[in-house]
Amino acid sequence: MLTRSSTPIGTQYHQVKVGGDAAALKGIMKALLDLDDAALKAGQARVLDTAFIETHTHGFEAFVEDLRATGWDAIAAASGLTREALEGIAVVYAKAERPIICYGMGLTQHRTGTSNVEQIVALLLMRGAIGREGAGICPLRGHSNVQGDRTVGVTERPSKAFLDKLGEVFGFEPPRQPGRSVVDTIAAMRDGQCKSLISLGGNLAVAAPDTAVAFDAFRRLELNVSIATKLNRTHLLTGGEAFILPCLGRTEMDKQAGGQQSVTVEDSMSMVHASRGFIKPASEHLRSEPAIIAGIAKATLQPSAAVDWDAMIGNYDLIRDKIEVVMPELFRAYNEQIRQPGGFRLYNSASERVWKTPTGKANFVPFCGLEEDEHFSDPLVLRLTTMRSHDQYNTTIYGLDDRYRSLFGRRDVIFMNAQDIQRAGLTPGARVDLWSFHQPKAGVRPRVLRGLTVVNYPLPEGSCGAYYPEANSLIPLEHRDPDSLTPSYKSVPIRVLPAENADDGSDTTIATEGLTGKAQAAHA
Repeated sequence: MLTRSSTPIGTQYHQVKVGGDAAALKGIMKALLDLDDAALKAGQARVLDTAFIETHTHGFEAFVEDLRATGWDAIAAASGLTREALEGIAVVYAKAERPIICYGMGLTQHRTGTSNVEQIVALLLMRGAIGREGAGICPLRGHSNVQGDRTVGVTERPSKAFLDKLGEVFGFEPPRQPGRSVVDTIAAMRDGQCKSLISLGGNLAVAAPDTAVAFDAFRRLELNVSIATKLNRTHLLTGGEAFILPCLGRTEMDKQAGGQQSVTVEDSMSMVHASRGFIKPASEHLRSEPAIIAGIAKATLQPSAAVDWDAMIGNYDLIRDKIEVVMPELFRAYNEQIRQPGGFRLYNSASERVWKTPTGKANFVPFCGLEEDEHFSDPLVLRLTTMRSHDQYNTTIYGLDDRYRSLFGRRDVIFMNAQDIQRAGLTPGARVDLWSFHQPKAGVRPRVLRGLTVVNYPLPEGSCGAYYPEANSLIPLEHRDPDSLTPSYKSVPIRVLPAENADDGSDTTIATEGLTGKAQAAHA
């Protein structure tokens, strides 16, 4: 980086077709089986860890049967990779003593996101690489809240054991019915079933899929409360009555009655450590996020002997003490451990080869088939992936330059493969409209993103890319992983058509609502 020259960061680079992750993984595992067959026939050491598979796993026979029945031509077509490429990966993987498979959040942002992760786990299980020191699965996620919230039980589907303990410790009966995911919450707001919202941080309306639906849902709220460190576009969707409660950022000093406080964060390696702000707060009137929540609770709820709101805000150690009581397996000696250099590693049963599953073992889960959406049988329907630029953090766009893709000064583009450009009867630089291939419900405007410029880019054939959050308008609210409920920002079926000016009843304002002023001007 200092010399402004390139540096190799990998010995192999393979560009998987958008939505082809599971197919590529199946190809690698199929090749691994072939290597194991050859080793067995030659009387050599097995490639598969058969002792681990027999002792610690369930469902391997059915899994292998599915792999052997899947043809190489179909795998190559769905993954965008050749058989030779996938076999080359398998050879390298077979020789690895401590393999680690890393993946980004994009892998989960498909309708098959859960299945994609299950196939990564299966690939590791085949070589006994779960619970082996220095090996395993490594999800590379954005920031601490992605991991930490779920770790301490912030989920719409808490377990019975967690709710029982929560009620015992705090002296109340927790609601037992499941809550709502983000997508379900926005749908409930749209349908008038959810009339008030308190959100902690984020630019939710812009980050959500189905931009027009999400914006309208926020406008329907009777009460909208946002606890945030920075203003964003969602704050302008006020509804009936809206409150913005500015709070301290994590880098700002948080001084309470008991002195300066620390919060805890969890990183991608399951390490938990203390984080203390060091910057003078932007205003003396700012309160911390915990203090705001406790203040609302104190003003709303009846006094409780189990919860001393003032004491816990004066000393965050008391909050951590409660977390430890509710979740002793994960947070034993919580306050003592975070004061150790580097913090502490959360207990993970799988790393100890303790399998907390109904079978009592690690389960092989076949991915039946290869394609994730029937829409892609049409050669003119492309798989859209949404993506961020270099000058962007989440939904915040700092500038119009994208050094990742050598595109400067604009974001109103669609990246397409040369063959797909030609097949659609287009040329690089042409102005086009993107149409969502999902058929809208009766009375719903077609989803279309207008006036983008075609950029020739070396994507796999059948794949295309546009920027997030601008392209969120093309993604139906219901287009998500049915297991994790994560919105599917990837593998969105679209048609790319020459730009039109005719009024067809579609919402032509969606395209620019989430952009900065400069980006809107560029888009115009």
